[in-house]
Amino acid sequence: MTARPKQPEPFVRGAPYPATGDVPYPRADPSDLARLPADLWHAATVPVGVRLELVGDAQAVDVAYRTKNGNLGYRGDGAGVTFSVWRAGRQVAEADAELGDGLIRLRLGSTAPERPATIYLPEGMLPLVRSLTAVHGEIAPAPARPRWLAYGDSVTQGWVASGPAQAWAAIAARKAALDLVNMGYAQSGRGEIATAEQMAALDAEVVTISYGSSCWDRLPHSVAMVEAGLDAFLDVVRQGHPETAVVVISPILRPEAEDEPNRLGATLGDIRTAIESVTRWRIGEGDANLALLPGREIVGERHLVDGIYPGDEGHKRIAAAVGKYLFASMRGTLDELARTDLETVGPGAAGPDEAADPDGPEATLGLRRDGHGRRATVDLAARRQGAAAGAEQADEVGDEVDADAATPRRATARSGAARSSRRRSARAPAV
Repeated sequence: MTARPKQPEPFVRGAPYPATGDVPYPRADPSDLARLPADLWHAATVPVGVRLELVGDAQAVDVAYRTKNGNLGYRGDGAGVTFSVWRAGRQVAEADAELGDGLIRLRLGSTAPERPATIYLPEGMLPLVRSLTAVHGEIAPAPARPRWLAYGDSVTQGWVASGPAQAWAAIAARKAALDLVNMGYAQSGRGEIATAEQMAALDAEVVTISYGSSCWDRLPHSVAMVEAGLDAFLDVVRQGHPETAVVVISPILRPEAEDEPNRLGATLGDIRTAIESVTRWRIGEGDANLALLPGREIVGERHLVDGIYPGDEGHKRIAAAVGKYLFASMRGTLDELARTDLETVGPGAAGPDEAADPDGPEATLGLRRDGHGRRATVDLAARRQGAAAGAEQADEVGDEVDADAATPRRATARSGAARSSRRRSARAPAV
């Protein structure tokens, strides 16, 4: 079993789970491996978002490391083949990593010693940091920052940015000064309940949930499956984070999938509508710490370098859009963004063809008919009636805990949680 060296460990960020087997920085709980899909675990072995953060007056640092992978897959060099240093909002150093054992010296830039420096790793080469040594000065671990859990699929993992530091989650974390834990799983990330449970067990100040494209083709979902799956996923996350700011981001544009039904009759447009409707319904039911960021208009076709995944410019646009919600979460004003969306669209809204649904959003989310003409709905209100007594008890317990706990400022209304040069292959893989 790989054991992470103790010396650099205080500097490591984005790695909440212990090493297992030959995976030094797993991004999913290895003790829960038996319940995780194989494709998700494969993605979780890549240390996306794992980095070193330090402060100090040293001119440089020497990093001793070991890498073990030269097969970079679809992303090619964009998966991460360099060490790069970012400080005070800009990149100050970058150097190529070698396969196997290596030692590299990285400049830390000339800035105030208390300004944190972030060292991004050659993620695609599956690195292990063995030691970190100051050169001409001193270093110390950077102060802890509020933790952000970013759950998603390929785009959250960084496909196909030109490097780890250029991925949207890394950009947004730098700008918002957050401790990113990247739980984006390429070609998977479909709302797995096991992952929701893992997220519920981790401390966090903000959570983002961004998936749906893999529900179109990688493992086809119907509209009803997406509705019920997201609602259950949010229920489980809320069990561990009843008052934490949660932002749901619906899928970005994918031209080939927008109007093309999958095996179960759902287009990506249908899936996006389902995700947005579930989220709006829950906000309308009183979850003041939940917000929706509609993803369809964030990037355009010109930002999709292979017709599916965004390049650097697309990732910048996603970071800017999500960053607005992250800053609002930290300021305690996320509910204002959620209200603006509801005032524009309406709670549980799915589209003009559902406007006259006599049952309304309390009885059904009223989503579009699927590709076979079947009405796909989930009776969320009825499912919750059986849990009403437990919900009241949970609210009482939550109120007692809130009275004793010191928490960062955020929306004070109850959450409603208990209411339950890249080298690529010619053909892009499924998301």
